[in-house]
Amino acid sequence: MTSARSVRPPLRSLGAAGAAVAALLLGLAAAPPAAVAAPVTHEAETATVSQGAAESNHTGFTGTGFVNYDNTAGGYVQWNVDAAQAGTATLTLRYANGSTTNRPMDIAVNGAVTSSGKAFAGTGAWTTWATTTVTANLKAGTNTIRATATTANGGPNVDHLKVDTATTQPPTGTTPAAVNGQLKVCGTQLCNRYGKPIQLRGMSGHGTQWYSQCLTGGSLDALAKDWNADVLRVSTYVQEEGYETDPRKYTDLAHSLIDQATARGMYVIVDWHMLDPGDPHYNLARAKTFFTEIAQRHGSRTNLLYEIANEPSGVAWSRIKSYAEQLIPVIRAKDAETPILVGTRAWSSLGVSEGADESEVVANPVNATNIMYTFHFYAYSHREAYLNTLSRAADKLPVFVTEFGTQNYAGEGANDFAMTQRFIDLMAAKKISWVNWNYSDDHRSGAVFTAGTCANNGPWAGTGNLKPAGVWIRDRIRTADDFPTS
Repeated sequence: MTSARSVRPPLRSLGAAGAAVAALLLGLAAAPPAAVAAPVTHEAETATVSQGAAESNHTGFTGTGFVNYDNTAGGYVQWNVDAAQAGTATLTLRYANGSTTNRPMDIAVNGAVTSSGKAFAGTGAWTTWATTTVTANLKAGTNTIRATATTANGGPNVDHLKVDTATTQPPTGTTPAAVNGQLKVCGTQLCNRYGKPIQLRGMSGHGTQWYSQCLTGGSLDALAKDWNADVLRVSTYVQEEGYETDPRKYTDLAHSLIDQATARGMYVIVDWHMLDPGDPHYNLARAKTFFTEIAQRHGSRTNLLYEIANEPSGVAWSRIKSYAEQLIPVIRAKDAETPILVGTRAWSSLGVSEGADESEVVANPVNATNIMYTFHFYAYSHREAYLNTLSRAADKLPVFVTEFGTQNYAGEGANDFAMTQRFIDLMAAKKISWVNWNYSDDHRSGAVFTAGTCANNGPWAGTGNLKPAGVWIRDRIRTADDFPTS
């Protein structure tokens, strides 16, 4: 799916989809969310400072000022942070960098570096403030958080540290990831650690270059606990102001969201959101770099799926297959077990949008194991041909619907809930996992939140801030899962 905050998606002949999630584990009613602490802001000028000084000569800061690092390596700001209980926290650093040079810093928690060489790129002016985030584990009680400059330029001007400890650890053994464990492809099905076919249901985030503010501690708590979702799709766009403009920034953001979803017991689809150009080979080198790092850091986890090519278009299936067969071994060198999701021809429609069908994949499958093929649809635009193709394909191939919507192929316009329900029923009958597009407040009818929800940081739970499509899909995600364990 393509969409930007200010740019309408380019029209395409047909193609693309979104998805949705589900999870009330083992048919049990979910407990009400526990009370959580609000994010706490810790000003830099009141912290411990080494090789730097508190100043107030640039406007736009919070508190009474900011810290100006000396132009030398080793300067730091250190905060003491209290946590009511051990768990994962999101650390947000607000900073300004009026130079054109990145001023990286090591972020350490309790003496251990949790983010090495974290980028603090130029913001355009010393009065232009930006934020960057790190996910870290805090212990119960007092923690030290230190930001240390690593180059001779010193650090940026640091305004404050915000600590969001809203992540409450779910009860052991009751989350989708805890129940099902390491997933694997068995025949045409996605199976859990017991070898039983399961269906995951969840939501896709929008492009992280535009809508990272919609994926916060509070919104992810709502997705996991109020929506009862099984899976979050983290969409890292390659083009459209995304990964290619700042690989370090968007890889770090993917790391953070993987950590946060993991802390909430959800599965995570790591989505390499290539769209235009439609030939995945254009981004093969970038994909190798990205997935090597993701698999190196997270490959030991049991709650991941790698989606290696969002929506190929304008190229033959053989070209997509070639891409997959070059990238998959790179991932397998770091992670031998995580299922890999392979995009299909014509915007992941199994070729339907370009006059083909699933038979080309059936006749010439990717030479790899533990993989699935992706299918996308938008119910208002994509009718019987898509429904029938999905039904036939699922009998011959392992298929995962990683994107769908109830609107037209651009995620806009009227909702066709009746046609979407036919797809939902088919996917339930054949245990085809699905993810709905999208968990943001984009202006399109397919974005689940009303405009301004993300900027206002919620409210996230309930239906008060949901568009009609959000109310409808949340209701279908909240229904009880069927996760067999014996």
